[in-house]
Amino acid sequence: GEDRFRFLLPSYVSGSSGCIFMFDITRHNSINNIDSWLDVLKQSFERNKIKIPLILVGGKLDLESKRTIFKEEALELINKYNFFEYIECSAKTGENVEEIFMRLTLKMIEKIREYKKV
Repeated sequence: GEDRFRFLLPSYVSGSSGCIFMFDITRHNSINNIDSWLDVLKQSFERNKIKIPLILVGGKLDLESKRTIFKEEALELINKYNFFEYIECSAKTGENVEEIFMRLTLKMIEKIREYKKV
């Protein structure tokens, strides 16, 4: 999520069927620019009139004792920005990593079925 890579996002997300927006639960500044990152993402999809499922993921759950972003704040973000779900995980321990991909995949399949009905 560094600013210097922001210009890559539109071409990187082109053709995506889903998105994982991940932040570090131990670094509050990891959500500071959520507005601008999501704006870039949404502009990319609005051009093609596509709405993809967005899931919010809090990483580094194994460092719970160093948490600076609490679940209540993340739940406010999912409502404010229209994420379909919030999950916390740990890449180090593997906790909930598969769950993220399972839930996102199911949501993407659901969206495909909606598009086929239209």
